Amino acid sequence: MSQFRAADIEFPTAETDDADLENGSIFFVGTATVIIEYAGFTILTDPNFLHSGDHVHLGYGITSRRRTDPAIEIEELPSIDFVLLSHYHGDHFDRVVEEKLDEDLPIVTTHHAAEELDEKGFHETYPLETWEECHLRKGDARLTITAMPGRHGPPVVSKGLPPVMGSMLEFRSDDEAASPDEPPLVRLYVSGDTVVYDALEEIPERYPEIDLALLHLGGTRILGVLLTMDADQGVEAVDLIDAETSIPIHYNDYEVFRSPLSNFKAAVEKAGLEDRVDYLEHGETYEFEPPSDRR
Repeated sequence: MSQFRAADIEFPTAETDDADLENGSIFFVGTATVIIEYAGFTILTDPNFLHSGDHVHLGYGITSRRRTDPAIEIEELPSIDFVLLSHYHGDHFDRVVEEKLDEDLPIVTTHHAAEELDEKGFHETYPLETWEECHLRKGDARLTITAMPGRHGPPVVSKGLPPVMGSMLEFRSDDEAASPDEPPLVRLYVSGDTVVYDALEEIPERYPEIDLALLHLGGTRILGVLLTMDADQGVEAVDLIDAETSIPIHYNDYEVFRSPLSNFKAAVEKAGLEDRVDYLEHGETYEFEPPSDRR
């Protein structure tokens, strides 16, 4: 059994590095891959750099063809502090990534994924169970990542799929005078590959003020079984998580994604939630600021 790291990471910074707490960005690479930059951290999620026409293995002899290209190549990535990996599946950590990603990069993920990655040479893993936290510090900024509940399909089917976690990212300044009860500068939720189910209701109960939500949609279906949120469940999630702004990702990229983004847009309009949702095409950037009362 591998010996995984304790759930605390401290990054070295140059004396001239000042964390920008006023501006952040989310760059959409494709599938569930985004680059989050805020408070001095640069975070890569669910790295997938296969190209259009490439096939990914999803287990049990099932494959799916990619329909799109990533917005950038893996060689074009900025300097990454760590990877946030929702689960170990070929469309979230692919063979290009296994070959070309720096094996010393920290990876915050599930225990199952950590074990799989360890066999591939990625030993700097920080596995979490649901509601466990990982604490990161870089210069004057702190980041807490808490594993959120997630289920990759209905109960019987999900047992045969890799365990999945959502994530809550809470960014704070390293201010000794600040109260631990004060809200973070920015609170960002990443759903991971989950369907809407009862356990998700605890998220807004524990986190009543969520600024941004990245929702994995696509309506993934294998043998007719729904494994990720489709348009209707995506609208449910927008309403349930109640983030100030929700952004759909993980759509249109693979043949197993059966619910296109256009369906979600129509469902959002029908539900009257247009002011709660923003959209990114591959290669586009969403820019954000912390709420004025938390700066």
